Amino acid sequence: MKEKDQILQFLNQRIVPGNMLETLRIRFTDVGENMLRAEMPVDSRVHQPLGLLHGGASAALAESVGSTASYLFIDANRQEARGIDLQINHLRSVRDGKITATARLIHKGRSIHLWEIRITDEQERLVAHAKLTNMILDK
Repeated sequence: MKEKDQILQFLNQRIVPGNMLETLRIRFTDVGENMLRAEMPVDSRVHQPLGLLHGGASAALAESVGSTASYLFIDANRQEARGIDLQINHLRSVRDGKITATARLIHKGRSIHLWEIRITDEQERLVAHAKLTNMILDK
């Protein structure tokens, strides 16, 4: 099995029943140099009352992929990544299908990681644009 496949398998196996990623059915689908991608289905579980994708669900997807991406850069035995600031703009409505979040590293310091996260629909149209700052803490 390739290293990429092993990383994705490891990340998806960390999704345990009852946590946010499992609840929203988020799955990691691609990993590369300074990049992590995940998908989330859009259905009634993540709708707001008007039947559209809830902005909070998009924000949860963005934070999940960005925080997990930082995890790949730290020594998990000694450190942990904590999201400390999430800024997100919701640009397009989605009613169904799936959305994809791609986190790309902007800055990797010893104590701060900054990620840009682009969320797109199945036609690759931009649904939301986010920026996530993670603090890297010693355990």
